[in-house]
Amino acid sequence: MSVKHLLTAEDVLDLPEKPGYTIELIDGELREVPGAGALHGVIALMLIELLQGFVRQWSLGLVLPDGVGYVLRREPDQLRIPDVSFLAWSQVPEDGIPEGFWEGAPTLAVEIVSPHDRAADIHRKVHDYLDAGTRLVWVLWPQQTAVTVYDADGQRELGSDDQLDGGDVLPGFSVPVGDLFEVRRHR
Repeated sequence: MSVKHLLTAEDVLDLPEKPGYTIELIDGELREVPGAGALHGVIALMLIELLQGFVRQWSLGLVLPDGVGYVLRREPDQLRIPDVSFLAWSQVPEDGIPEGFWEGAPTLAVEIVSPHDRAADIHRKVHDYLDAGTRLVWVLWPQQTAVTVYDADGQRELGSDDQLDGGDVLPGFSVPVGDLFEVRRHR
């Protein structure tokens, strides 16, 4: 019988980069996630720009891109990397932004579903965020031009004609769901 060697978030920081992959920890075990495609990147950038403008206007906190790791739990470590995230100023430590991974959950986590993503993996990731204290999770489905919103009240599905809002996390933020995927129709 072999004994599994569980890794910590600090172990991940010491690993060499593997081009085209993101590394997460699931219960202390390494999970390599293939890089996203161009459509995924364009949607993420557009959402970052929308959120950044709103968050900066109202001085609400920080909007962070893909690549920022959050240590959601310790022993065994759970390290997740959302495609887009928001941290309210109340979550930023007095001594400033950490050099390494963020200890704790983002206020808002956004996942953009890629063709290689499995529904079970997305579902687990959403619950990892919520269990760690994330107040709002948006899952964007480019192929369906839809968004699933998760918060303390449960989940709701939004279609392209619906409005995605920031709830009590980003009060006043709103965007038509269809606009998030508008790039798919441009040529």
